[in-house]
Amino acid sequence: MMDAIMLARLQFALTSIYHWLFVPVTLGMTVAVACMEIAYVSTKNETYKKMAKFWGKLFLINFAMGVVTGIVQEFHFGMNWSEYSRFMGDIFGAPLALEALTAFFLESTFMGAWIFGWDRLSAKAHATVAVLVAIGTNLSAFWILVASSFMQNPVGFVIRNGRAEMESFGAILSNGYVPGQFGHIFTDGLMTAGVIIASISAWHILRNNALDFYKRSMQWGLVFTIIGGILVSGVGHLHGQYVTKVQPMKIASVEGLWDTTQGASFSMFATIDEKNQTTNSFIELPKVLSFVATDDFNGTVQGMKDLQKADEAKYGPGDYVPHVTSMYWTFRAMVFSGALMLLVAIVSFAMHRSGKLETSRGMLKLLFWMLPFAYIANASGWYVAEMGRQPWLVYGLQKTAAGVSPTVTASEILTTIIGFTAVYVLAAIAALYLAVKHIKKGPEGNPSHDVREEAALWK
Repeated sequence: MMDAIMLARLQFALTSIYHWLFVPVTLGMTVAVACMEIAYVSTKNETYKKMAKFWGKLFLINFAMGVVTGIVQEFHFGMNWSEYSRFMGDIFGAPLALEALTAFFLESTFMGAWIFGWDRLSAKAHATVAVLVAIGTNLSAFWILVASSFMQNPVGFVIRNGRAEMESFGAILSNGYVPGQFGHIFTDGLMTAGVIIASISAWHILRNNALDFYKRSMQWGLVFTIIGGILVSGVGHLHGQYVTKVQPMKIASVEGLWDTTQGASFSMFATIDEKNQTTNSFIELPKVLSFVATDDFNGTVQGMKDLQKADEAKYGPGDYVPHVTSMYWTFRAMVFSGALMLLVAIVSFAMHRSGKLETSRGMLKLLFWMLPFAYIANASGWYVAEMGRQPWLVYGLQKTAAGVSPTVTASEILTTIIGFTAVYVLAAIAALYLAVKHIKKGPEGNPSHDVREEAALWK
């Protein structure tokens, strides 16, 4: 049986990944819905209003699940990570409080007005409400990421009586880690929403359901996917360069780079031998890692062996290398999934512009199957961000092993893991049922085809 530390980590990882299934959808979908309402106000085209209602309801389902799973995560700080809460509470609590006072109240208040105001507010007022919901939702993510960024790159603090205390809120707010992390998450949300809209629209077009509605929705979804995909790549590149400066071990681990190298290559596929500290690359792009990390094809990228020695000299004996194999492959899962979605979206948009997409069943099916890749990219990206700083809970200040609750036993954590998992499975079934029911119903309440018709459509 695993010890309490490993079980506490496992539980937080499970709840975080589950929570993260819903967060990017809500972040991007609020922006998409607000844009649809603005388009309706500008054009008076009823299709845009129907689009805002249909995709807005899908956002609400995801938002409800995101809130529930987010609250559960907060319980972890008191249950399993009390030493972390004691050490970091003075700093971590401030952005969380601001998230509740500014962002959550803003989005929840205006979300109620958005839900019940369709027949009570003017089109312009309702569109304004939609914009405020989008601002509130993404502002909520901003404050959470301010707290998360401190854990990745601590600034504006002082250590007193064995605790990290805030010395400068301005320094914490202007942490260089925040812009890259928030920008990456925001643009990822746009891409995720775009993929979902385009994929579901392709599914309906294959069934000849509400063609005008779904053709227009698919166009919007493709545009959001392309814009989000290009931006998330650019922001990710810039953020990666910043991470290279403040967390060089994370960058080295995602490449499996053991030795400091000038003009380092980026491997596409490799086998990692962590015991012997070797990486055997099968396909690699010469000097690309150095360019990505330093903007110089001949730039020097530090290897994990040298970084381990430097960390031992600075922090004392210990293993400062994260799990390299999982870091290597999850990073590639994120990059390859994102690149595939962007490529399919660009080709689909070009075909749409030439009038060929709607009649190409193969491309529509491929577009539909991009849906799971959005979730793969999100989950793997979050894994890289969090696992890459191990063994640190707060980078350079508190190790993960030091943050766990000293009085909570492994059996108690295992019991709560089983309980949370059971509840989450039931919640997932309910959310999936509601989402699928809403998606199949469509904007006009179109009935779905029977099973035999559906099977024939995919032949």
